[in-house]
Amino acid sequence: MKPVLLIVDDDEEIRTQMKWALARDYEIVQAGDRASSLSLFQSAQPAVVLLDLGLPPNPGTPEEGLATLSQLLAHDPLAKIVIISGQAEKTNALQAVGAGAYDFLGKPVAMDELKLLLKRCFHVALLEREYRDMQKLMDRESFDGILGTSPRMEHLFESIRKVATVDAPVLILGESGTGKEMTARSIHQRSARRSGPFVAINCSAIPESLMESELFGHEKGAFTGAHVLRKGRIESAAGGTLFLDEIGEIPLPIQVKLLRFLQERCIERVGGRQEIAVDTRVLAATHVDLKKGMADGTFREDLFYRLAVVQIVLPPLRERGNDIILLANAFLQQSARESAKNGLVFSQEAARAIQNHSWPGNVRELQNRVRRAVIMGAGKRLSSQDLELVDSAAAGATTLKVARETLERDMLQQALRRHSGKITAAANELGISRPTFYELMEKLGIQKTEQSSSVASPSGSS
Repeated sequence: MKPVLLIVDDDEEIRTQMKWALARDYEIVQAGDRASSLSLFQSAQPAVVLLDLGLPPNPGTPEEGLATLSQLLAHDPLAKIVIISGQAEKTNALQAVGAGAYDFLGKPVAMDELKLLLKRCFHVALLEREYRDMQKLMDRESFDGILGTSPRMEHLFESIRKVATVDAPVLILGESGTGKEMTARSIHQRSARRSGPFVAINCSAIPESLMESELFGHEKGAFTGAHVLRKGRIESAAGGTLFLDEIGEIPLPIQVKLLRFLQERCIERVGGRQEIAVDTRVLAATHVDLKKGMADGTFREDLFYRLAVVQIVLPPLRERGNDIILLANAFLQQSARESAKNGLVFSQEAARAIQNHSWPGNVRELQNRVRRAVIMGAGKRLSSQDLELVDSAAAGATTLKVARETLERDMLQQALRRHSGKITAAANELGISRPTFYELMEKLGIQKTEQSSSVASPSGSS
C-alpha cells in the first residue's frame, strides 16, 4: 500500500497539480478547509500533511492555518506537517515551524525539492512510529519484557495468564534461545508465589557428581569437603518457584529422587536421614525431545508426566513474522543506549536480511548479532555486513552474475575483517594475488576508505 499524504489548500488547482505530480508514490487525500482536513486526518491517518496557512474563511491571514496545524498535532503529535507558503508569508511559516510544523516550502513549489522533502518526512515518520510502538511494548509490564505481537506470541501470553493462576508443574518446550527462562519468570511473577524466590538451575551446566548435592543439599560431613550444612536449590526455592532448565540432562538416579519430591513434597539432604517438607512450585524446560528420551531409556516416563501436567511450546523466531524486526529494533535501541551511540538505524538491506534469516539461534542469536553490530559498526546505518547476514531473498531473486558478485563481495569483506584490513593477508587467504584483490575491490565497489568499516564487525557468529 502507498503511504497516505494529505494536501490541505483552498486552491483546487494547486491541489490537483500536486496530486498529479505525487499520485505515483502516495495515496493522495485532499481538503480545502480546516473542518474537512481534520475529518480526513482522523479517518485516513496520514503520516505527512502539506498545509497551506491561508485557509477560509480568512485566506489572507495565517490564523486559520495555524489553528489547523495545532489541531492536527493535538490529534497526532508524530505527524509531519510541511507548510506551503508564499515568500511574503515566510515569517508566518517560521512561526508555524515554531509551533510544531516539520518544515516549510515557498511558493511556487519546486517539485523535485518537494519530493525529496516528502521522502525524508515519511522515512522519519516511519522510524518514529516504529520506535514509539517498540517503546510501548518494552514498557509493558504484562509479560516482563517478553516482546511480541504475532498470533503465536499472543497465544503464549494467554497460556501464561492461565497457568500462572494454578500451582501445577509446567513443562516449557522450545528451541535454544526462544526465551524459556523468561517465560518461567513471567509465570512466577503472575502467580500467588510472586513474593517468594525464583530459583533457576541449568541442569546441563552441573557435573553429574554434584547434581544431587546441588538440588537437595547436603549435611555437614556427608562427603569429603562437606564442611558445613548446605541447603540445595529445592529448599532455597521454598515458598516460591524452582525452574529446572534443560531437565533432560538430569541423570536417571537423580530423576528418581526428583520424582519422589514431586510426589511427596519432601526431600532428604545428601548424608541426611530426616525428611524435610518443602513447598515450592516446579517449572521445567527443555529443547530436546523427552519422549525420545523415554523411548531410549534416558528419561523416566513417570517423571515426564509429573512435570508435564501443563505444556507450553515456545515458537522459534523464524515463525514469528513481524516480531523479528520488532525485536531487532528493540535490541538496537537498547544496545545503542548502552554504547552511547544515538540515532542508529538499520538500512533497508539490513532489515530485509534480518527478516529473511532463518535464526537457528532464535532470539538470543538476534540479540547478540545486533549488539555486536552496534559495538563494531562504524556508521549510523547498520548494514547486513555489520550483522554478518546475507540477504538470501535478494540473492535468490537476482541473476547469476549479480549473485556471483554478491558472493565475491561478501568473501572479500569477510577476509578483510579477519585480517584487520590487510590486503596481502586477505588475498593470500582467498588464493589470489594482491593486484587481483585490488581489481576485485574496484569492480565490486569496495572503496579503500571502506576498509576501516569493513573490519567493523567480528568474524564469529552467535
